[in-house]
Amino acid sequence: MTLIAILLATLAAGIGSVWLAAALSFGVLARYTQHMLSLAAGALLATAFMHLLPEAFESQAGAKELFTTLLVGLVFFFLLDKAELWHHGHEHHHQGAPHHDHAAHDHAGHAHAHEAKPGSWAVLTGDSLHAFGDGILIASAFVADFRLGAITAVAVLAHEVPHHMGDLVVLRGGSGNQRMALVKVSMAGAVTALGGLVGYLLVDALQDFLPYFLVVASSSFVYVALADLIPQLQKRLTARETTAQIVWLAVGIVLVTLVSGAAHSH
Repeated sequence: MTLIAILLATLAAGIGSVWLAAALSFGVLARYTQHMLSLAAGALLATAFMHLLPEAFESQAGAKELFTTLLVGLVFFFLLDKAELWHHGHEHHHQGAPHHDHAAHDHAGHAHAHEAKPGSWAVLTGDSLHAFGDGILIASAFVADFRLGAITAVAVLAHEVPHHMGDLVVLRGGSGNQRMALVKVSMAGAVTALGGLVGYLLVDALQDFLPYFLVVASSSFVYVALADLIPQLQKRLTARETTAQIVWLAVGIVLVTLVSGAAHSH
């Protein structure tokens, strides 16, 4: 009975938060694309610095080990982006442009590689790790107390919404396809159920590794915000447009900070 409750709660939290984020990002707020980039940057940075990292550092894990994990994570996601861009450029090269026009072919290959915006794989990897960690947390709460498990699942759902809004903006920007972005983030969200199952079976053994899951997930969000989103916002704008950017960035930070604080207090 506990296992069934864990699986239902983790699926509701993991996928429900994605669909709720999609309803906001692609529905109510769809016309504010540039503002959503700012909100996404703020939400991802706040998720890392105001939620995941503090939770990791509250554990018994050493600060040096956690900072080393953060550094390795940032370098890993940088290399993952390099591999993704190389793969897209290489794939286009083998699709075969006319051989007699090497300049046009090279330009097209470069343009195609450039279209594959960085961040997609980093976001999905970070999301999956984050979701796995959330599943372990929900399972741990259910094992301790059924009511605590339900409250934790609701808290996870709530604090994931602004963060998933950021993920959806990144993935839609990379592919231009919002349905595919929704499918990919939903699949990453479904990993929450896997975390719940593994957490239920190995709740004691996994507790020591949870801080490292949180730090690796946070490194992906920091990398995407600083390497992909912030550079898109760094352009010459009017004072009004710049103010709007800063406001929406702050909104992303405040949203995540408030819901993370509420979840943590529960």
